[in-house]
Amino acid sequence: MNKELETLIMSAVDLPTIPLVATKVIEMMEQEDVTIEKIAKTVSADPAVAARILKLSNSAYYGCQRQINTLSAAIMLLGFKTLKSLVVAASLKQICKRFGLTEKMLWEHAVGAALAARIIASSGRFINEETGFLAGLFHDIGKTIMNDQDPHTFQQVMMRCYNDGIPFEEAERSLYPFTHADVGALVIRKWNFPEALSTAVMHHHHFATAPLTDQYELFLTATTSLADKFCKKLGIGDRQAEDGLDLANTPEAKLLGYTPETVETALETFRQTFEENKSFFLND
Repeated sequence: MNKELETLIMSAVDLPTIPLVATKVIEMMEQEDVTIEKIAKTVSADPAVAARILKLSNSAYYGCQRQINTLSAAIMLLGFKTLKSLVVAASLKQICKRFGLTEKMLWEHAVGAALAARIIASSGRFINEETGFLAGLFHDIGKTIMNDQDPHTFQQVMMRCYNDGIPFEEAERSLYPFTHADVGALVIRKWNFPEALSTAVMHHHHFATAPLTDQYELFLTATTSLADKFCKKLGIGDRQAEDGLDLANTPEAKLLGYTPETVETALETFRQTFEENKSFFLND
């Protein structure tokens, strides 16, 4: 870890923060006497977040069979764990200072990875679906932070990727003394999310060589890394798909117990899920 970067991130006062409503909801989830009404009142304090929660609760993705018109009904339908991940998702979109093509692609990739990680987690025994969702959502948050903090340099990285056809990480290293994974992991820690999420964000690009000994962190990182590859395979948040990406032979897919047949089934499930529900997550 770059100590200079760690000091910069942990002491920075101008970094975007998760909106207050998300912080409050996360805190309330830990209280034994929390009620649906209390949470609904807290969420209602941020009309933009409340509107997105209602919209998402009415999507086929969450199995809604009837129109949901109130936050209390939405919370009852979704459950507290799912509500937490959706509040974070609804809040996270608000931290972007701009929302042009670059930001649109970053957000599409984040949402895609969140949905993919949730699907991957649902087929395993180790990772809760909502934790997987958050790990996927956060995995490239460092890119968003770097773009917000220094858009000129970040755009230079993007131009080198598209004009020279080089991988993002190679272009990134040519202009920054740290990586977006470094930034993202520290920001997650600064936002007081669990250390396992920070670890997954830090190592999702280098799972095969990640120095992980904790089984939970190992499986969460594998889930996050594979979700990222699902998006790359389909071109979600990228200008073109990596059709030749052999998912079944990746170390994360092998650890998670996938065969060539089951990984293709999971990928197709993800493709359909993303196409059917992307408007609920991507559009205002």
